[in-house]
Amino acid sequence: MQLGINLGYWGAGMDADNLAVAKEADKLGYAVCWAAEAYGSDAATVLSWVAAQTERIDIGSAIFQIPARQPAMTAMTAATLDSLSGGRFRLGLGVSGPQVSEGWYGVKFDKPLARTREYVEIVRKAMTRERLSYEGEHWTLPLPGGPGKPLKLTVHPQREHIPLYVAAIGPKNLEQTGEIADGALLIFPAAEHLEETAVRHLRAGREKAGKAMDGFDIVPTLPLAVGEDSAVDALADMFRPYTALYVGGMGSRKQNFYNQLAQRMGYEKEAAEIQDKYLAGDKDGAAAAVPRQLIDSTTLLGSVDRIADRMQAYAAAGATTLTLAPAGFTLEERITALRAGTEALERAGLA
Repeated sequence: MQLGINLGYWGAGMDADNLAVAKEADKLGYAVCWAAEAYGSDAATVLSWVAAQTERIDIGSAIFQIPARQPAMTAMTAATLDSLSGGRFRLGLGVSGPQVSEGWYGVKFDKPLARTREYVEIVRKAMTRERLSYEGEHWTLPLPGGPGKPLKLTVHPQREHIPLYVAAIGPKNLEQTGEIADGALLIFPAAEHLEETAVRHLRAGREKAGKAMDGFDIVPTLPLAVGEDSAVDALADMFRPYTALYVGGMGSRKQNFYNQLAQRMGYEKEAAEIQDKYLAGDKDGAAAAVPRQLIDSTTLLGSVDRIADRMQAYAAAGATTLTLAPAGFTLEERITALRAGTEALERAGLA
């Protein structure tokens, strides 16, 4: 099993530290450095900055938002980043959510599965450097009846096949991801529930496409905090606001994919309480309502040995790359967490 890091969003006041974390991860042998985007920093610029100052670590978008870019533009960006980085780019895609898609980009959040499938087909076709034409429900290239003509990508990616990932949470999205992608980006993944909440759906998609799970990259993202096992409760408290934001406030009452995931993991009552309080403006109350076990099962907390045990559980559940988000109030604490991640992987016998 490999390790990755996720730098999150740029521009949050820790940019210099984030670059130092990426460079340290490169030295430690981490496989990939992911960057996110929502409605602040864009991932492509951050990844180019990181790629220019690292040597071996892959760079990945987690995610490029589908409503933010036309698919041909995403193919251009992917090919450019792969070329500039010397073949180190991984393309992660996702539909975002209704509030961002419609509020920030002005793109209707409808038929997300069909839109994702068409988007992936166009991106893949464009990156083969054949002349691009496509007829779908959501995109038609070239536009009919006008001056447009099929064009082909002029940039040569470093590799013929750039790995393509989809961020997926719901069962149908996971199944489609297994069918059309090279990997799945997972958030709030509990090792104990990974088979039922994710892997079985990904497997069904692979089977539909006539493919096995071999070579398919299952990538859970896990916040990481290192400390004594006796301090696990205090470490878990660090992530209460983060968990409450996603389970309670990331989306509307009817469309919150993270809340639905928490329910599928057995936290129906708790998920409803978190959402009620968060949407009522009681963020502190929402954070307090997050069960400690929900946090502990979806993060890596405690000593190196405890983290190693959790890594073994994720590997047994089917995870192939663990993306770590090292927590800390200082750069030194985050670097210490990074190093603990590699040590834990070795102790787990997974390096």
